[in-house]
Amino acid sequence: MITTGQKIAIRPSDSSRLQATDLEHVKFGRVFSDHMFVMDHANGTWSDPRIVAFENLSISPASAVLHYGQSIFEGLKAYRRNDGSVAIFRPQANIARMNRSAKRMCMPPIPEDLFMEAMAELVTQDKGWIPDGDDASLYIRPFLIASDEYIGIRPSDTYRFMIFTCPVRGYYAEPVRVQIEQEYSRAFPGGTGDAKCAGNYAAALYPAKLAQDRGVHQLLWTDATEHKYIEESGTMNIFFRIGDTLVTPETGGTILEGVTRDSIIQLARRAKLPLEVRKVSVAEVVEAARAGQLKEAFGAGTAATIAHIAQIAFNDELFELPALEERIVANRLGSELDDIRRGRAVDTFGWMVPVA
Repeated sequence: MITTGQKIAIRPSDSSRLQATDLEHVKFGRVFSDHMFVMDHANGTWSDPRIVAFENLSISPASAVLHYGQSIFEGLKAYRRNDGSVAIFRPQANIARMNRSAKRMCMPPIPEDLFMEAMAELVTQDKGWIPDGDDASLYIRPFLIASDEYIGIRPSDTYRFMIFTCPVRGYYAEPVRVQIEQEYSRAFPGGTGDAKCAGNYAAALYPAKLAQDRGVHQLLWTDATEHKYIEESGTMNIFFRIGDTLVTPETGGTILEGVTRDSIIQLARRAKLPLEVRKVSVAEVVEAARAGQLKEAFGAGTAATIAHIAQIAFNDELFELPALEERIVANRLGSELDDIRRGRAVDTFGWMVPVA
């Protein structure tokens, strides 16, 4: 049931940009499909759900989002499957997480059924934008912003919810180099680390740039209290294989509960692989690397799915990890996940939602 009492109005674009777009060479997050979904919230009610042509926004300089950062978002993907159909990967999990973020940021929840219908209809409208190839998908970006024209610290009275899509290919062209961060922090106990809000990413830009200036791609974030425990890898969750055991930090308020992370955990448990979800100390990882027991390390997230880590820097040490062909766990789990997404394997988890 659509709680607004309204159907989604569909106003197709007058002219598609698809024929003029080279889908074989799209850069991640730079090319956008023809349509977007828009819906507004005021007086406690969502209204006017609509799919319209992708276009720029007109926004007041006094809009609350520009000054106080009331902004959350999600990221998920639709895939073209082997039989030609299109399905979205685990949209219910992203919808639930977005509404958890909304609660933390004092924003109104989005009706789950309307959220799902809007995504399905938008992907159906622009399914032709999904590139061909094993690394291709349609990235879906829902976001919610405060829209009050008001200068003052309080939750906004009005909001705008939108969804747009991008044709994408691989996120990282090669395994990444990371550094264990010991000064700056991504999230703090009692903060917004487990919400997907814009401010988390803005605060991470400066320390990430400092690391990139030193020749590494990303940071391994550590806890804000003592910098003794590893939490995330850049904008992704993190996994290590120490000896024969796959290890990932437990979530607990400062770590985003990633959908890809959860999927990898479920696949590992189904395969009965040795797996531990717990605190992971910097000392443990460094000692394993020194002893040659750190067999694999990889980030897990929607954009890259699995981002292999080639090197880990800590103080004056640089640890080189085994070659990609030796990473049997990450390669296996990544392949299994991709086979489910693309219809090459039976989806026993019920993760894929057909839309077109």
